[in-house]
Amino acid sequence: MEQSDLKIGDIIEMKKQHPCGSKQWKIIRMGVDFKLECTGCGHIIILERPKALKLIKKVNV
Repeated sequence: MEQSDLKIGDIIEMKKQHPCGSKQWKIIRMGVDFKLECTGCGHIIILERPKALKLIKKVNV
């Protein structure tokens, strides 16, 4: 996954499932870190850029 394919507001699908059962996340902020909000329960996480790009499976705009 390349960073140029992503933008704020995109819905992405991660390889691993969140404990609430959802695999879809909304990108809230991009920079050195990615701030993501779970579309299932609203939980917000911050991941380092390399780790986030590695875990992203596909983009569901």
